[in-house]
Amino acid sequence: MTSARPRVLYVSDLAYDARGRRYCDEDIYLTSRLRGSFDLAVCHPLDARALMSGFDVVVVRNSGPVLNYRAGYEAFRSAARRAGTRVFTELTGRGDMAGKQYLIDLYAAGYPVIPTVDRFEDHGKLPDIVRYVAKPKFGADSAGLAIVGRTDLPGLDYTDLLVQPRIDFTYEVSFYFINHDFQYALYAPRPEHRWELEPYEPDEADLAFAQRFIEWNAVEHGIQRVDACRTRDGELLLVELEDLNPYLSLDRISPAARDRFVAAMTTALLRLAG
Repeated sequence: MTSARPRVLYVSDLAYDARGRRYCDEDIYLTSRLRGSFDLAVCHPLDARALMSGFDVVVVRNSGPVLNYRAGYEAFRSAARRAGTRVFTELTGRGDMAGKQYLIDLYAAGYPVIPTVDRFEDHGKLPDIVRYVAKPKFGADSAGLAIVGRTDLPGLDYTDLLVQPRIDFTYEVSFYFINHDFQYALYAPRPEHRWELEPYEPDEADLAFAQRFIEWNAVEHGIQRVDACRTRDGELLLVELEDLNPYLSLDRISPAARDRFVAAMTTALLRLAG
């Protein structure tokens, strides 16, 4: 198989049913733009392992929660590492790519993170409030998430589970990066409508907050999204560091911003393909 242009295997679950959103639209748009620079094919995440040897770069995009196909995902990761496959985002990510253990570790290390524990014995480290959020360490898109009371905490099965306080915040904000370069930010000014996003202009402190987690993750090539919430006292707290398959909400940014994002992604992929 020969080609004058780099070959990209674009991994997406086009049939994934996200709540209130069509992830496939984003991938249809991105692949239509990337085809201008690459020979490109789209495949389901469960097919990536079998197909990846015929491509220069594997791009993992809206592939759905790993919880739905964890064995297949781990087999893909192991095979890609053994073969030295170039994967975008690279498989060294320490954020959601590896589960949500990082939230527990970063909180314990004093980073500005929503308080997070994974043992009942540590529940005293959480604020004494009425409601908590319990979710799987390998979940995404609210899969498996439950709201529980403090009296429910002793009865939870903490196997692959983490617990956080249900924060009373002003809004959620997301910062989007390609490699280590900031691209744009979006926020949900109405907390009850998480995906009704609007452009957000971060200040220097906001960018320093987000960049701190990008530097901690040390991913050299790929797409990352830093999700945070603004507390009532004005502090930003990390909600998630999504480095596996972050939804980009490209329909919520301007055409000019989309063009810049596509150009940055194209440059990053060309550099990775060598």
